[in-house]
Formats: sequence, C-alpha cells, structure tokens
Amino acid sequence: MAQDGLPDKRMQPVTRPDSPYAAQMEGLMDDLRPLLEESGKLHSHLCPRLVLGVRMALAGALALGLEIPRHDKDLLVIAETDGCFLDGLAVTAGVSPGHRTLRIEDFGKVAATFVDVQTGAATRLAPRPDVRVRARDYAPGETSHYSAQLTGYQIMPDHELFSMTPVVLRTPVADLISRAGVRTTCAVCGEEIINEREIMVDGMAYCRSCWGQTYYQVAAPAMQVFGGVPWVELSEACGEPRGFAVVPSENQFVHG
Repeated sequence: MAQDGLPDKRMQPVTRPDSPYAAQMEGLMDDLRPLLEESGKLHSHLCPRLVLGVRMALAGALALGLEIPRHDKDLLVIAETDGCFLDGLAVTAGVSPGHRTLRIEDFGKVAATFVDVQTGAATRLAPRPDVRVRARDYAPGETSHYSAQLTGYQIMPDHELFSMTPVVLRTPVADLISRAGVRTTCAVCGEEIINEREIMVDGMAYCRSCWGQTYYQVAAPAMQVFGGVPWVELSEACGEPRGFAVVPSENQFVHG
C-alpha cells in the first residue's frame, strides 16, 4: 500500500490466476483509485469505513443495474449510520441530502439500502460479520488490523465484502420522496411542514413534534406563539404544549 493509503499501482488482487474474479478485481483497482482520492479529499483522510462506503456504492448500484455517479434522482440511498462511511457513499453514488437522494435512518450500522426510484426495486448491503478477519487474508503484508482493513477492503471481491439482500421498503419510495411544493401548517405550533410529513387527525394537520414524536424537549418554560398571539405555555418537562397532551394509547390530543 502506498503512503497515502491508496493501493499501489503495482498491487495485484490477491486471487488465484484462474479465479473468475481475477479480471474483475484488476478492473476494480483502476476504477477505485480516483474515487478514493475524491472521497479522501472530502473526508480529509482515507480510512477503512470510507473505503467500505465507496465499495458499497459501487456494489449497490451494480446490483440495481444503475450507473453512478448519478446526476438525476433515480437512485435513493438510505444509510443506517453517519460518519466516514457516508462520505464514501455520497461521493461515489452522486447522492446527497440536499438533493433528497441520500437519507439517514440511524441504526448504528455500516449498511445501506439502494433504491431504484423508477422501479421501486431495493437492495440492502452490509459488511459480512467476518469481514475484518477476511481483510487480513487480502493484505498479508500489513502488520496492523487498521492497515489490513484499509488495504483489504479495497481489493476484496464484493461477495466476500458484503451481504446483499433484496428488500421491500415499509414506506413506499413515492411517499418518501413526496411531491415538490407540498406544504401545510401545524395546527398547534404554527410551523410549516413540507414533504407531506404532517399527521392528519379529523381534518387537522399536526407536526410530528406536537404529536409527541419529537427528538428534543424544551429546556425551560417559554411561550408558544400561534398566529402572532402567545397562547400556550410550553411544559418544562417535555416538548408538548401544556394546553394539550398526547394520549399515546388513543393517539389523540386532549385538553389539559
């Protein structure tokens, strides 16, 4: 491995000459280097998980028969963690949160689901459980686990690096993407809601936070302003308005 962490141009894939994957890996080495260089610049350094992100993007797009990097919105990637891995995915696949082609469902896993937006076909990829051990077989000259993973992940065949599972999204891709220009206003806090993320009850639209699905709680008492008029004090204990409370079992608002 070269000093920059990228594969030495003289490095050959560690496969038997008669292996059906030998030619494939030789081509991969040529394609991988510029992607690793570009990802490394964005991420400020090259690391094993960044390499996994690059390799996963290549394998996921191949499984769907899509060319990458994308310059449209025909590929949606749902990643299951953030960090190093995500930068490799984004650069290689040409996806980003800003273009609404990259989403994060934080399960704390270096895994991602690749979705063909046009057909709805989806494939989930994740590193195989023994991938760290296998990496050492592909980098016998490396003395540390880190270096072995950094090198091995770059040259291992896809089928040894990842598990690939066809999946069906619980939320249809059309609902995830929504429609441009759709917006409404929460009946409680008055904040705008886009992308059809509101919760409708009896013809009224509520945001997820006011419905009790918030990721935060108010740190100190405050006044909620609705329509320019302060009308309800926020609870110090939670993010729900004191004038209303959510009854989880019934999923309804009741006056407090």
